[in-house]
Amino acid sequence: MLLASGTAFAAPVLEDSIAQRAAACIACHNIDGKRGADGYYPRIAGKPAGYLANQLINFREGRRAYPQMIYMVDNLSDAYLHELAGYFSALEVPYPPPQALAVPASVAARGQLLVQHGDAAKNIPACIACHGSALTGVSPAIPGLLGLPRDYLAAQFGAWRNGTRHAAAPDCMHKIATQLSTDDIGAVAAWLSAQPVPAGAKPATSLPAAMPLTCGSVPQ
Repeated sequence: MLLASGTAFAAPVLEDSIAQRAAACIACHNIDGKRGADGYYPRIAGKPAGYLANQLINFREGRRAYPQMIYMVDNLSDAYLHELAGYFSALEVPYPPPQALAVPASVAARGQLLVQHGDAAKNIPACIACHGSALTGVSPAIPGLLGLPRDYLAAQFGAWRNGTRHAAAPDCMHKIATQLSTDDIGAVAAWLSAQPVPAGAKPATSLPAAMPLTCGSVPQ
């Protein structure tokens, strides 16, 4: 009988590769890490490897609070997390089209101003000063800001403001988020999510000038 043969119900043999191990990530982040169907599972494909590794370590160390992610990485070593980050960083997956700009022109203009020039009166630096002039990030540790849903961007600013998301000290994004008003956060998130991603976009290799803030997650 098939039941007695010991072969009919044998478990399939899976290759032991980082690609196979990363399959657990696609349940939320979608195939090839191109982002989940809703606004709360971001794209991880093509992000700088150092940034991805930092976020995985932050979840493991409790600096970011999301139970599912903490469970996934709780017992993984730094070396393993860096290997996983390198795998997703090397993926080249097309970006989705930008979201429609669903805010008044004045709100969009405020968002663009903050992204490109900041607000000196509030001691808020421009986003491009750290995330690159094309907003595609800077290797090894600064992420791009394009191709992310509006809800996700706004939620991350909120997490930095209320202390549920942290980075290595000094936590520059916490400082910036607490200086932004709720309206400014909405404006920045709306404008960024409506921008197309340049063809062949990749993280820059350097910034043209020193960063305006010292960030503990970014090698100086």
